[in-house]
Amino acid sequence: MTTIDAPRTPHTPVTKNRRVNWEKWGWLYMRASGILLVVLIFGHLFVNLFLGTGVKQVDFAFVAGKWASPFWQVWDVLMLWLALIHGGNGMRTIINDYAHGRPRQVMLGLVFAAVAILIVLGTLTLVAFDPCPTGADPSLLPSFCPASSK
Repeated sequence: MTTIDAPRTPHTPVTKNRRVNWEKWGWLYMRASGILLVVLIFGHLFVNLFLGTGVKQVDFAFVAGKWASPFWQVWDVLMLWLALIHGGNGMRTIINDYAHGRPRQVMLGLVFAAVAILIVLGTLTLVAFDPCPTGADPSLLPSFCPASSK
């Protein structure tokens, strides 16, 4: 006869063959990154669209002024990384649900490659961005640039 433990009985983990439960960590990541992304995205939208003169203020000088600040660089890099990994993990879950065998492996590899390439390119764009490029039209540069006509 098999007995079932009473509810709320502490689980005794099996010490043999302990492996990392990647599905659990992926599930937890999706919840935590989703909450953080809501804050980051709505903060981004509020600053870019509602403060100042609205969407018509968003031009090179506006972006250059934001990205000249380490705070906004970190904000945007964090948003980029979390969003891409969140989306990639979601795609991984869908692929695992519906694909099998070799097509599954190919699709997972493509998703991983796309996420990795976009993270590298996006991070390089944010980190290597020059808010005061030489030879640019001075009327388009932010006010803190030496060549600015503002």
